[in-house]
Amino acid sequence: MVYIRNSFVIRDCDPSRVTEAIAVDEMRHMWWLADLIVKRGGKPVMDHEKLDFGGDDLKGMLEKQIVLETEAIEMYKRMIATIDDPEVVGVMKHALDEERRHRKEFKDRIKKINDL
Repeated sequence: MVYIRNSFVIRDCDPSRVTEAIAVDEMRHMWWLADLIVKRGGKPVMDHEKLDFGGDDLKGMLEKQIVLETEAIEMYKRMIATIDDPEVVGVMKHALDEERRHRKEFKDRIKKINDL
């Protein structure tokens, strides 16, 4: 939800479009994980805490998004280390690779801001 909102309010086209594309990736990750949970007889939980969008300036939003990607990377690494289901681990490894790419995309945009 953070990325969707931020893609709406970021005025600079490139970071906005990158944030939007990554939001779509994150929704796809959610679908993959929900599908795995349902296939195994569970029900996905969609609870979340209060959202922090990183402020109203581009740098703040990108910095928050980097933090979120780093947290996701660490979460996937912990889960991969403890889960003994090859299908689930395979999906999580794929999502982990995408999270690393997302973080790099956001870091690249921060670098452009800092180089100005």
